[in-house]
Amino acid sequence: MSNRIARAFARRKAFIPFITAGDPSLDITEQLVYALEAAGADLIELGIPFSDPVAEGPVIEAADERALSGGFNADALFDRIPRMRERTDIPLVFMSYLNPVFTYGKERFLRRMADCGTDGLIIPDMPYEERDELAPLCQQHGVTLIPLIAPTSRERILRIAAAAEGFVYCVSSLGVTGMRESLGESVGGMVRMVKSAKDIPCAVGFGISTPEQAREMAAAADGVIVGSAIVDLVGRYGKDCVGPVAEFASGLRAAIL
Repeated sequence: MSNRIARAFARRKAFIPFITAGDPSLDITEQLVYALEAAGADLIELGIPFSDPVAEGPVIEAADERALSGGFNADALFDRIPRMRERTDIPLVFMSYLNPVFTYGKERFLRRMADCGTDGLIIPDMPYEERDELAPLCQQHGVTLIPLIAPTSRERILRIAAAAEGFVYCVSSLGVTGMRESLGESVGGMVRMVKSAKDIPCAVGFGISTPEQAREMAAAADGVIVGSAIVDLVGRYGKDCVGPVAEFASGLRAAIL
């Protein structure tokens, strides 16, 4: 497991913001990484834009479309991260669908992730039973493959947790990503099941959009992932989003006790 990922959970409940790489530009993505770290982020997820993001709601889907329309490509992101690493050592985790990884070439994708200083990979459309498609290459290149579990995972949670590395991404409720007024009540049970199989951090995501929700989820888990609410601010403010995102993130960090 990446030492940086372990460090993200070592001293407090982790605040994990998600942003879409290249939205509205890679220059802004770079500035957002620095601003989110300064606002108290412990780990940052960078979404790889994709034309058919089946697990995403309209906010992140629109961000993917904006990034792709603006000319995003994976090589440009891989080339940008070493420059980020000159200023920050914060853990960086890619979230990507299988298609972009396989289209790029899975061995080449993982090698470039490792070479540029990225720590982990989340693949929301890869079932646990198919993890061997990528797990050996991740291990070879020192990239942590982070699993997801959902309320519907049930007895599979124990098997997923036993093989997990880095942290377990616990999906708070059914459906696609997006802001919700209320979140699932099964988070505590999922976390307990994971911990019964392996002592590994659990971070909760999908639907968390307010400081109150972040505080509630942090009480049940080791970290809180916030995506759509941040991406929505990026969409609303465009190239002027860094300040509003930093202010919002600071409020979330303060709520995650």
